[in-house]
Amino acid sequence: MSIKVKRSRAQPITQLLTKSGSMGQLMRQSRLIDQAQRHLRAHLPDSMREHIFVGGFQNGRLTLISGQASWLTWLRYEQPRLLVLLHQLPGFESVTGFTLKVRPIRPIERPKRYNRTLSESAGKAVSDCAKDTDNPSLKRALERLAAHAPKHPDHN
Repeated sequence: MSIKVKRSRAQPITQLLTKSGSMGQLMRQSRLIDQAQRHLRAHLPDSMREHIFVGGFQNGRLTLISGQASWLTWLRYEQPRLLVLLHQLPGFESVTGFTLKVRPIRPIERPKRYNRTLSESAGKAVSDCAKDTDNPSLKRALERLAAHAPKHPDHN
């Protein structure tokens, strides 16, 4: 069994996006979803705008996602009006309804930052070691490490 290497040239990104392949199709669908999201948000009450997201378009149904069921209940009553609004957009004439989903939105938590501390005596020991080292890159690394120790006015 032999493995043959394909020697193909890299394609420009514009060619990948305009082809009828999966990448071009994905980009077109992404643009349509963004367009639907902006259009719907422009016609929603101010209090709802930041809580409704367009999640996808499949089988003639537009998926709307919210973090609270109460927003989706309101959308259920407004569905006929919103469908008329969507039919105004090119590419959304075939939308027959909405799929409404509740997905709790959790705020993004930043990872905790752990600051390492170096005691004054350990900093002095590392600094003394840096003074006795001849290797310049090791000396700089040890000096950077020693800089993490708290400094007292009598210590230079």
